[in-house]
Amino acid sequence: MHEVTMLNLLGKNRNNRSHCDGIPRRDFLKLGGMAAGGLSMGQLLDLEAKQGVGSSHKAVINVFLPGGPSHLDTFDLKPDASSEIRGEFSPIPTNVPGMEICELFPRLAKLGDKFSIIRSICDSEGAHSSYQCMTGRTKRDANNAPAGGWPNWGSWVSKIQGSKNGVPANASLVYPTGAGWSKKGDGGFIGPAHAPLQLVEKDPGKRVSNMTLDGLSLDRLNDRVGLRASLDNFRRAADRRGQMKGLDAYESQALEILSDTGLADALDLTKEDPRVVERYGVNDPRYLRDGAPRMIRNFCVARRLVEAGVRVVSLNYARWDWHGGDGLNFPRSREEFPLLDQGLSALLRDLSERGLERDVSVVVWGEFGRTPKINKMNSRDHWPRTSFALLAGGGMRHGQVIGRTDKQGGEIVDRPVRFQEVFSTLYHSLGIDPRANTVEDPAGRPHYLVDPDVRPIRELI
Repeated sequence: MHEVTMLNLLGKNRNNRSHCDGIPRRDFLKLGGMAAGGLSMGQLLDLEAKQGVGSSHKAVINVFLPGGPSHLDTFDLKPDASSEIRGEFSPIPTNVPGMEICELFPRLAKLGDKFSIIRSICDSEGAHSSYQCMTGRTKRDANNAPAGGWPNWGSWVSKIQGSKNGVPANASLVYPTGAGWSKKGDGGFIGPAHAPLQLVEKDPGKRVSNMTLDGLSLDRLNDRVGLRASLDNFRRAADRRGQMKGLDAYESQALEILSDTGLADALDLTKEDPRVVERYGVNDPRYLRDGAPRMIRNFCVARRLVEAGVRVVSLNYARWDWHGGDGLNFPRSREEFPLLDQGLSALLRDLSERGLERDVSVVVWGEFGRTPKINKMNSRDHWPRTSFALLAGGGMRHGQVIGRTDKQGGEIVDRPVRFQEVFSTLYHSLGIDPRANTVEDPAGRPHYLVDPDVRPIRELI
């Protein structure tokens, strides 16, 4: 196996303020990996040139809530059910007649016309893993995968649409976690050049690779002499490993990307209007057991990344698995729901105010739903038979509820929706026909982005 070398920018932040990822003093921008015959910065740039990228820019922000958030306590409440079913929360109306959500989402309730709720995701694999929300595939599908495996869904977008302004098309704000909640997938058979560009790390103060641009902070990117010297050192070391193919031809453009395209600026929230940042709430960088930290301002970072040219941004937020011995389903809901309400509503307002809501889609979901019956610890257990997804933006028809569960919220009785149907809809919002576009695997076999029988969700397009 070839050693993978990652190119990182490390440094201290001025005035001890946090950068976009909320990590004080030590930040990095992972610019790409290099492996023999695989990914390099030059290849990422070469990709743009070969794809002939157009002037339009559509994008998707994929928000994964690790742990299986309860559909019954968020967007599919059952107020007329018995007490052991309905739980402790009441529904409130949104600004769309007949569309109700949990009382702990008052800000979102005022924006009901800007999103749609799917109450009938039907094909969860039931595993504690982000893989299905990041690829549209299950672990069972891996048995039929081409050599290299199924890719992260943004890898298809990167391959078909390429990069814009030299900025990688597929980026990740997914924090490393336990329980499979950081299984975002990689480039799969499409190749490492299209894997998600990883922009956060669990321990940003620790060197995660053997190839680091020491001392180069985000606010020194305009120092062309220092940057070139650092890249020269990186290039010489990479050349000794035989990893230089494709770098030299695009070195000049790589320098422009680092200093001029705005990717680094997009990651630095000190460059955002403080009043806008404040809308999103306050980051909490502490890890919640094996879940992700509450980096709610990454919702703002995601918006800034798509403005910089990224086409697909994926992130994970907090931890939503509360049914064990702690029995914290309802206390934690009272803590987490208002934070999500603030951050997500700020994102939707931001997109609207900036004229981006027709071009930028947002999807929010988890890996499965929760049991209708509350257990003896006053919590809800795993329930893969149904779960929810919230979709916003993307020029879709919003202000509606799709699908319906029975009176107890346990079984789907109308309009079951598969994960791949959601992805098909997101591809459509990006301007990609998932049934007309294929990507060849290394053996030359073409593969569709989703299964041939899958269509975009008709109610939304």
